[in-house]
Amino acid sequence: MNLLVVAATALEIKPFSEYLSQASLPQTCQVEVLIGGIGLTHTAWHLGKYLATKRPDVAIQAGIAGSFNHSWPLGQVVMIGKEQFGDLGVDDAGTFKDLFEIGLWNSGQTPFADTSLVNTFAGLPFTPDLPVGSSVSINTVTGSLPSIERLQQKYTPDIESMEGAAFHFACLQENIPFLQLRCISNYVEVRDKSKWNIPLAVKNLNQALVETVESMVHGR
Repeated sequence: MNLLVVAATALEIKPFSEYLSQASLPQTCQVEVLIGGIGLTHTAWHLGKYLATKRPDVAIQAGIAGSFNHSWPLGQVVMIGKEQFGDLGVDDAGTFKDLFEIGLWNSGQTPFADTSLVNTFAGLPFTPDLPVGSSVSINTVTGSLPSIERLQQKYTPDIESMEGAAFHFACLQENIPFLQLRCISNYVEVRDKSKWNIPLAVKNLNQALVETVESMVHGR
């Protein structure tokens, strides 16, 4: 099995990288780490360059994220079942309209299901027992009430990230089984970093990532 782990920053998966340097993996298994950079553009370029020459059996994206869903505590790890682009469109006299609404994209066009990038989790050798949430990917981290309200009303997301939609898009286009793991470091609200808990999110994310990879490569 060839397994690809994608992250925006090395810091987010540092414990996993340390585990990987010491892990005893089956000879038939290869795990590669790709640091794709922050944001949709960096992720798309790095992932596209990688997939141009290599084809993993499974791809996993791992990262911390903000949550609109306050029923999940900080440190909760979730799987993303549905991704949407949250700020790709036009400002029409103060109203945001995405590419589906203005007719540049058609609902259901490949690789979209309706207007979402959906992971059915098909083809995975192992699926973690984690909550499944929906996500919206944006280029500017949300930190004001008007932006929060717009995203919630339009996309009803649980999670916000800066890379997820690019990852889903690429894997769906290439027909590669994939899994996006996100751990909640903060709630999406008026920006106040004193309320964030990044160390907890990194710890729990990497614990889930190690357990997932172990289960995949050892067939547990």
